[in-house]
Amino acid sequence: MNELEKAPLTVGPQGGVSPATGVASVERRAFGLPGVPAVLLWLVLAVAALGLLVAGQVVWGILAGILALFALGGFFIVQPNQAKVLTLFGRYVGTERRNGFYWTNPFTVRRNVSLRIRNFNSERLKVNDQMGNPIEIAAVIVWRVVDTARAVFDVEDYEEFVEIQSETALRHLAAQYPYDEYEGRGFSLRGNPDEVAEALGRELATRLRHAGVEVLEARLSHLAYSPEIAGAMLQRQQASAIIAARQQIVQGAVGMVEMALRELSEQGIVQLDEERKAQMVSNLLVVLTSERGTQPVVNAGSLY
Repeated sequence: MNELEKAPLTVGPQGGVSPATGVASVERRAFGLPGVPAVLLWLVLAVAALGLLVAGQVVWGILAGILALFALGGFFIVQPNQAKVLTLFGRYVGTERRNGFYWTNPFTVRRNVSLRIRNFNSERLKVNDQMGNPIEIAAVIVWRVVDTARAVFDVEDYEEFVEIQSETALRHLAAQYPYDEYEGRGFSLRGNPDEVAEALGRELATRLRHAGVEVLEARLSHLAYSPEIAGAMLQRQQASAIIAARQQIVQGAVGMVEMALRELSEQGIVQLDEERKAQMVSNLLVVLTSERGTQPVVNAGSLY
């Protein structure tokens, strides 16, 4: 198998590598000797070079010294949650993920890639929601590199790629949902944060897999109407809340009136004709639905 394992990819509006224009790299383990045994071998070579010089074999001693000096450049250290991507004369030869001290071909070029979990907090974007209302939206993306070959070779700059694709996915997501769903018939950005976060995570996973990046979490960190329509939308929200509260008050008042009439009729406390029932219903509804306290009027005369 070649040092670059290749697999065709599909391409779409979300980005990626086209089978007609490129291939995807796949990470593989690099060749590396443990550092301590390699140091012992290097010491043997250095002592041999010194011994040749002392013995008068200057040419062989110089050659051995140059070889020892050259071999010294093959030592490298891999820190925890770091990786070394190795290339030899422009060819990918593997990635070393194991922590510790190693030796490899001194001609290789070694590039550090962090495998640690990172946060990306997007800028506040001004976009239009599904209803065309301008809103401000931002998100926090938690991600890490899982395929160093793709991260280094398949994109120009994987960190910048994450930023741009995250903002693009956020804009696309905002256009798929309304800011608020007043009728309760579907999802909205404000009313369904968990579902929206799941949708954003799925879209980011699709976009960023071509860079060898795994999305661990994606959530909205800011959501608001744009300043130019915030006042009007606030009035709409307040009106909707007042209407909903009034509906609940009226439903409760009607239930209490119905219960009062039923109790009076079943216990035979008083017999009311339709006109008196209507008057009683009107009075009770006024008392129960009024925003202010009502002043009762006591009828000291006849009921009729």
